[in-house]
Amino acid sequence: MPDYVIRLYKDSDYEVVRDIFSRGIKEHTKTAFFHTLSLPHIWALLLAVFLALLQTTGSYLLSTMVVSLSVAGLWLTNRHVYGTYVADSLATDMMNICKYYLQRDGYCFWVAELAGEVVGMVAAIPPNSPTGENQVELKRLSVPTKHRGKGIAKALCSTVIDYARKRGSSAVVLSTSLSQYDASKLYLKMGFRRTTTAYAPFTFAKFIDFRTLFYQYDIPVQR
Repeated sequence: MPDYVIRLYKDSDYEVVRDIFSRGIKEHTKTAFFHTLSLPHIWALLLAVFLALLQTTGSYLLSTMVVSLSVAGLWLTNRHVYGTYVADSLATDMMNICKYYLQRDGYCFWVAELAGEVVGMVAAIPPNSPTGENQVELKRLSVPTKHRGKGIAKALCSTVIDYARKRGSSAVVLSTSLSQYDASKLYLKMGFRRTTTAYAPFTFAKFIDFRTLFYQYDIPVQR
């Protein structure tokens, strides 16, 4: 039997839940940055800048400094993407979690607790589906690094699936960023399938290859 329990969110969880969410999102900055650096067009651009400056100024030092500043700009761009997302989320649905998730039909928020400590979180909302399908969207799944590998994320994911099944929903849907490799692996192991991929809706998303992956778990019809 697992040592942790999954329970509904309560107001005393507020600060730790917001902290888990913030840290969980921002930790992907490094992965996203190295993915950006691995792109062929980024390498080509950096090389072109270096050679153009070297030919123009004849200075290896200046050329190297400008390229280094360009790389730093790529880091700051990725950090800004995640930082902005966190700030927007903390100012909207994560501002008043109880009111947003527990006082509205079709919304819910759970935490995982281990030895009195909150060690994970997940939420469910009605998706903004243009087809009007009866689905549930999994949101805010996060487990701190030190508590991973204990099956907590899987249990939280299963909680949302069970919630959707009890509501008679046809599927659970979710979205995650390309750099969240572990999350994608978890969803595939849980039986989700990737439905589509799209560039995030912000400037330079295509340039830094910042994509959003969409997944769906189909709930079998009970006969």
